[in-house]
Amino acid sequence: MSHKYVLDSCAIIAFLYGEQGKDTVKDLLNGNNEIYMHSVSVLEVYYDAIKRIESNKADLFLKWIFNDSPIEILHEITENTIRDAGYFKSTYKISLGDSFVLATAKLQNAKIISSDHHEFDIIEKQENINFLWIR
Repeated sequence: MSHKYVLDSCAIIAFLYGEQGKDTVKDLLNGNNEIYMHSVSVLEVYYDAIKRIESNKADLFLKWIFNDSPIEILHEITENTIRDAGYFKSTYKISLGDSFVLATAKLQNAKIISSDHHEFDIIEKQENINFLWIR
């Protein structure tokens, strides 16, 4: 059975660097699932990779995510994306990246894969958005 998921940047970072929760992300990527990331989240992961490793190695991540991964990268910033991301950012005082994760999940009717309890626990309790916690 196929499920729809939106990857938060911390989830793909856990997968890429072998951190706790990597196996959950790997299983979802290898399964028969629809996996989405907004390009804003891809930018967050790329930025993190540049900080951790050399930029040419960070470019390998971009090649993988755009060409070889099962993740569908969403680039559009529609009126609904702006409206939803703006609502989440202003209501919960979260990062811009996290507001795009939430907006993408809402618009795709998908569950968010994350480990970011600090940002999302309150939102999970107050909004109609589901999460799959990797740790």
